[in-house]
Amino acid sequence: MSHQVGFDDLIKVVLENNPQSDTVMIEEAYEFAREMHDGQYRKSGEPYIIHPVNVAIILADLGMDDNAIAAGLLHDVVEDTDCSSLDLERKFNKEVAFLVEGVTKLDKIQCHSKEERQLESYRKMFVAMAQDIRVIIIKLADRLHNMRTMSFQSPEKQKRIAQETLEIYSPLADRLGIIKLKWELEDLSLRYLEPEIYYDLVERISMKRQERLEYIDEVIRDLKREMDAVHLEYEIGGRPKHFYSIYRKMVNKHKDLDEIYDLIAIRVLVNTVQDCYIVLGLVHSLWKPVPGRIKDYIAMPKPNLYQSLHTTVIGPRGERFEIQIRTFEMHQIAEYGVAAHWLYKQNGGSEKTKDANQLDWLQKLKELQQDAVDSKEFLDNIKLELFSDSVFVFSPASEVYELPTGSSPLDFAYRVHTEIGNQCVGAKVNGKIVPFDYELQTGDTVEILRSKNSRGPNSNWLKLVKTPQAKNKIRAWLKKNKREENLKAGKDAFEHYVKAHHAGAESVFLNVDNINRICSKLGYKTSDDLYVGIGVGGVSAMQVVNRMRDEFKAALAELETQDSAKEVDAQLNAKSNRRGPGKKNIGGISIQGMGDVDVKFANCCKPVPGDPIVGYITRGSGITVHHRECKNIQSLSDKDRARLIDVNWEGYENSVYEVQIFVEALDRPKITPDVMALINDSHVHIVSITSRVKEHMALMEITAEVSDLQELNIVMEKINAIPDVFTVRRD
Repeated sequence: MSHQVGFDDLIKVVLENNPQSDTVMIEEAYEFAREMHDGQYRKSGEPYIIHPVNVAIILADLGMDDNAIAAGLLHDVVEDTDCSSLDLERKFNKEVAFLVEGVTKLDKIQCHSKEERQLESYRKMFVAMAQDIRVIIIKLADRLHNMRTMSFQSPEKQKRIAQETLEIYSPLADRLGIIKLKWELEDLSLRYLEPEIYYDLVERISMKRQERLEYIDEVIRDLKREMDAVHLEYEIGGRPKHFYSIYRKMVNKHKDLDEIYDLIAIRVLVNTVQDCYIVLGLVHSLWKPVPGRIKDYIAMPKPNLYQSLHTTVIGPRGERFEIQIRTFEMHQIAEYGVAAHWLYKQNGGSEKTKDANQLDWLQKLKELQQDAVDSKEFLDNIKLELFSDSVFVFSPASEVYELPTGSSPLDFAYRVHTEIGNQCVGAKVNGKIVPFDYELQTGDTVEILRSKNSRGPNSNWLKLVKTPQAKNKIRAWLKKNKREENLKAGKDAFEHYVKAHHAGAESVFLNVDNINRICSKLGYKTSDDLYVGIGVGGVSAMQVVNRMRDEFKAALAELETQDSAKEVDAQLNAKSNRRGPGKKNIGGISIQGMGDVDVKFANCCKPVPGDPIVGYITRGSGITVHHRECKNIQSLSDKDRARLIDVNWEGYENSVYEVQIFVEALDRPKITPDVMALINDSHVHIVSITSRVKEHMALMEITAEVSDLQELNIVMEKINAIPDVFTVRRD
């Protein structure tokens, strides 16, 4: 039998990595793929089979199992030929069919747009990935070979695919710890996104190649001498930094290539963890370490299971360079990531290694899939949860938690346990009480203050959390415990949005039958469920309206025939602050006889709806709204009083206003948490809180958000009733 188009190369790589491999099945997969793709050609003019063979070679080089390699050969047959998943299952097995199905795009289903189809494809791939990690490894191999051969695509497609690779696939390779794929994907992306920069880097770095090699040899020679003296078994070598990492360093630090010194890294491999730390000591005895550049990923591994010691030192010629120290086993994981942990039985079953189970972020994929409203939200959550920069914080018991940058104490609470989040009444960071909007930093120790008497989360918490996990848990609690309240809030918000933005089309958007028809398409059983979803933030009024516009185009078109196109367009795009002539309304303030003018609230008195108010015409800054009893208003001269105008509260119902509350209390244990708990239980959002002690008195300055004066007075009365509280007042 004639083996064409790189098949012999594939088998060679397969047997090098797994001498017990079932090459018969791999050969059958190759022949089937070659037959199905017969007559198909790539942009280069080569037979299409070249692509799946090269994908399979990449997978074999990663040490993947036979089913994964077979799926690599077959990964395009369902998408590009008449073959079905059922055909693959009959011909091979369920595992192969599942893997191929997982990487197959959704080109054959009905979607509203190309973008929606792409988003659904991502969603399908990530869901399959959560069930079997091999799905994404096959997809990464597919993307890598396509990137290697992208010179035949149009410049527009090159840039689009390269950008997608940087946003989705390179971060995935990093998360999986397959660094060799990550580096090549990034370098190839840079080549097509910034070709001039890429080729300039290649040329300038190659010119200094010999000089760098001589420097590496000198460093290695000195380090070998020290290691031989303590009789360690080791391997040592140098590697240049990849182009994209150099490019990012140039951009982030605003430096030219000549100003970047650590273009090389020395890697030392030893047998044991103890040996790693011995080598670190030897390195620092030879060369001075750069402060702040010692990283211990052995004691605290990265989420992708990567372990190593990193240190940057000042070398023999005064130039900085990095040394990485790890065991041989750690190096295998560093190069191949999760692929190094994925063991498969040759009888068709599979089992994960213990370490592979540590990739708990895969479980998050299932949670994100279950809770996302649509594919766009799902992908946004994926990017946030898995691909964003991270901070590492500690619990009081010194347990380490990884959270996205920008996370709050509430995110931490819900990451630890749902009930801890639901019972949260305050938080301490590094021993000090912080507001809920505090941004956690790496190294922070976070303590959550809890109360079993807490009334649970409120809708304002949704603005304070960053992680999808926390948002979903808060929404679930609100949906379960505040249904009636959220139903009313959601219905009011929807009707308000329609009237504000689509005046004249209420007969379509507020029609009960139309709303019921759209519910199932948005994942809700009834209109009440939909309104609750809007109330808790699970779906926005704008999302519902946009979906209805697609669904009821005919009805909206009929409206357009009844009125002039200009009138209807004005109605559908009316602003929410639309009022009668000569009347201005901004932020809940109505001003008679004024045109466009800036309106703001005075920081000195912070009025809220219900307070008697007056407007002051400032020089060049519009109108500032004050409390009528504000000391600054009372102290105005007769000349300046001429600048006062009448203003009134109007249309403030859906707004919140900042107010400052001052509390004087006995400095007893938990007095500040007691105050915070009461405010949170009142469903009033605390913007900030500062507390200091003076002569056995706790003095608190609280900035909170309230809807009106009545809500503020109720909260102040409750605080005043707390034992050991003496004074509660506004500024």
